[in-house]
Amino acid sequence: MAGVTQTTDHSPSSVLGGLARSGRRRTAALVSCLVGGAVAAGLGLGAIAVLVMAAWISSPYPDSGPDAALHATAGLWLLAHGAELVRTDTLSGAPAPLGVTPLLLVALPALFLYRAGRDAVDSADRPRVAFGGVVAGYLVVGVPVTLFVGGGPLRAHPVGAVAHLMAVALLGAAAGVWTAYGRPLGPLPAALRRVLDQDAGGRFALRPHVGAALRAGAAGTVVLIGGGALLLAVSLVVHTQAGQTSYLQLTDVWAGRVAVLLLALALVPNAAVWGAAYGLGPGFALGTGSVAWPGGAPAEPLLPPFPLLAAVPDAGAGTPLTWAAGAVGGACGLAVAGFTARAAAPKGVPDDARADAWSRKETALTAGLAAALCGVALALLAGLAGGPLGDGRLADFGPVWWQTGIAALLWAGALGVPGALGLRAWRLRTWRVRGLWVRIRAVRLPAMPFPSVRMPSVRLPSVRLPRVRWWRRGRVSGDGGSEAKFEPYDFTGTENRESETLESETQEPETQATEPREAEPQETEPQGAEETAPRETD
Repeated sequence: MAGVTQTTDHSPSSVLGGLARSGRRRTAALVSCLVGGAVAAGLGLGAIAVLVMAAWISSPYPDSGPDAALHATAGLWLLAHGAELVRTDTLSGAPAPLGVTPLLLVALPALFLYRAGRDAVDSADRPRVAFGGVVAGYLVVGVPVTLFVGGGPLRAHPVGAVAHLMAVALLGAAAGVWTAYGRPLGPLPAALRRVLDQDAGGRFALRPHVGAALRAGAAGTVVLIGGGALLLAVSLVVHTQAGQTSYLQLTDVWAGRVAVLLLALALVPNAAVWGAAYGLGPGFALGTGSVAWPGGAPAEPLLPPFPLLAAVPDAGAGTPLTWAAGAVGGACGLAVAGFTARAAAPKGVPDDARADAWSRKETALTAGLAAALCGVALALLAGLAGGPLGDGRLADFGPVWWQTGIAALLWAGALGVPGALGLRAWRLRTWRVRGLWVRIRAVRLPAMPFPSVRMPSVRLPSVRLPRVRWWRRGRVSGDGGSEAKFEPYDFTGTENRESETLESETQEPETQATEPREAEPQETEPQGAEETAPRETD
């Protein structure tokens, strides 16, 4: 009977049924991932469409219908992926390229793709299915949108637009899937794993050095972008009047001003990258043949009126204030040095673990790798932040990517490598004392109890204040009745007597100050009688 059961379980129909069920599950997971990618693309399109349609509806004199608004929505969505557009409705009639990508607008599709890739892992049993399904679903929506843009005022090259869509989809979906699986660092290919485990001589493992270089390079990049944003803020404060004038000059209706404000906010990260390029030295182009850098700015740049462009430095030769912008590059090098030295020689390492600290060669190579990564990151950001704004003089606008990358590499390497070596030596510092090398490191002192000091008690003399009555008792009437006769209290005489009493009591010893309370009425009664006698004669 057992043999019959075994044969039944492995029958062809049972195997085919299991394969069919497995195929249905995989198909359902793939369809779910495809839908997730398509929804991510639709959400990005919808968010941009809401802004464009709101501006079109609120415009007092729209010069086109809803079809042109939808074409503009699709064009802006492709521009958010880095695709270069071409404007056909120019005043001269010649097509004008538009290649400046608002970096804040790039965060919109990247966020939706990241969420789609992270959620796709719940339905897919393998990361490849989740990743491929999200990317394919995104392209299913993106390719028709690219073809739709071809007939509007903002057109895009189909091949280039699809390539940019695919690049953003791959990066966003990969980040989401990687996060869903806990951000693993492996498994890596065998060849790459052998390279990371040891170098050619087998002296040290490269894996921890690569991680430290990534952190140091990221820190240097963040410092550069933050420094560029600081330069932008200072320049906007200095040129506040020019920025306000250009903002009011563009349009006189509130709908147009809101649109200009949103566009300026979307271009703020671009302006921060421009500021970083300015601080590094190469500066940025303001048209063909016009470059603004710390050494000077063009005399008469041909710039369109825009609030952020009003922050361009004044024309003329460089001043000490403009050259001070080089502190941004110096801060980048110090950040690379600090993060590298922290990994090379951790602070507070004990003496027995000192041998685990990196050598000078390892520290220098790690700092150099971090500088190279910082240069690559700045080159990519500079390439995305700039581009053409038209033809002719506006064909070259923004920082030059390769110049900005080389400048970041030089700043980070020139200050990062020697700075990391110096900080490493300081963390592992030793002094020569009587022929012995003594390690100087932070020592936590034990808790030392301090002797308790008991302050002597000082006994102050007690001062007894006289009792104050607000009225005096009246005399008994002659008919036997007692009539309460109230008289106002005389403050003048009593205050003088109180001050004399206080002076006499403070001069007496402590034993006399603590006399019994019964003696007080005997002293006050005669004084009251003497006091009332002159009043009766009056």
